[in-house]
Amino acid sequence: MRFISKLVPKRMWKQIVSGAGIAILLAFSGFVVFEMSKTEVTLAENGEKQTINTHAKDVEELLAEAGISYDEHDDLSHELDTAIKNDMTVTYDAANQVTVLIDGEKETYFTTSDTVGEFFKDENIQVNDRDDTSRKKDASIDNDTTIKIDKAFQVMVNDGGSKEKVWTNGGNVQQLLNNQDIELNKLDKVTPAKSEKVQKDTPVTITRMKKVTKNVTESVDYQVKKRNDSSLEKGKKNVIADGQEGLVTKTYEVTKKNGETVDRDLIDKNVQRESKDRIVAIGTKAKGQNLTTLSAKSSSDNNSKNKNADGEVMYMNATAYSANCSGCSGVTATGINLNANRNKKVVAVDTSVIPLGTKVWVEGYGTAVAGDTGGNIVGNRIDLHVPTQSAASAFGRKTVKVKILD
Repeated sequence: MRFISKLVPKRMWKQIVSGAGIAILLAFSGFVVFEMSKTEVTLAENGEKQTINTHAKDVEELLAEAGISYDEHDDLSHELDTAIKNDMTVTYDAANQVTVLIDGEKETYFTTSDTVGEFFKDENIQVNDRDDTSRKKDASIDNDTTIKIDKAFQVMVNDGGSKEKVWTNGGNVQQLLNNQDIELNKLDKVTPAKSEKVQKDTPVTITRMKKVTKNVTESVDYQVKKRNDSSLEKGKKNVIADGQEGLVTKTYEVTKKNGETVDRDLIDKNVQRESKDRIVAIGTKAKGQNLTTLSAKSSSDNNSKNKNADGEVMYMNATAYSANCSGCSGVTATGINLNANRNKKVVAVDTSVIPLGTKVWVEGYGTAVAGDTGGNIVGNRIDLHVPTQSAASAFGRKTVKVKILD
């Protein structure tokens, strides 16, 4: 009663003396005793401290009283069944949910780590300097944090035959080339395709393609012309004119693959110097043949030529050629430029059979001039000039009637 009298003001004391007052006094005394019997505890929740007076008998009841829903992933300084003591400090840190994507593989963690770096260490997640992470190591961890990690790996790059292993974090081939400062030229080829995903076990191969023009000066062989000479003893030869090689400059388009030539196309040809025929006299004079016999034969040959001039008809083995045939200069032995006169009617002959300059008519070809010679045109042979090489090939080889007109 002495204790109660100290708590109750004097002006109320008279009221308490009554029966109702006594009941109120007893209830109030019980309340005071209940409050004074509480234990004082410090609760640190996620770094925030508060002092709690509680009748909780253990930590579990204390958390429930504070409205804290404890999960197994949370950090708690004491076991749940630890008895509450006066001046006790209980520390509680709620775990944050963290989603980690490593090369697309998803895994969920619960952690109380404060930073990304601490989280990697606590969960033993290995991340090196070449790996690409979406968040820095000093970034704070919040609930529902997502961290994306692209692990670095090596890929073999074959650049035009030069091989090197390079580090990458994935992506497509074009991104790999950009990261390695590798530039492609217009004709270069790369496999896999630039849009394809980079794979650890698939090398990236770059084929370096290049086209250049190259000028080459080549010699053109001269032809050897043989002429029968009745004044020269049979079996003997006499060079009447030395031959001279021609010169032609050819322009090629050269295709190179990784520095090596794989193709060459002729795109232009320029004749620098025409070739000159080598003319050789072949002796036909029989040993011991006197001048009288020779004169008689000469007279007979003249009569034969006159006969040809009067319109002799012969059947000859005919082929065809064009001005742009292989090894041809386009200029005939008599100086006719067939490159400038593609439709010119010209025939190549053996001059011992039909002299150069002779006007002839050829069956299926028409009137022409004997204005050219050829190394293979010997004896009863004739070669007809046509505008194109395809027409020459189509003509083939045939026997035609030839008439001497002039």
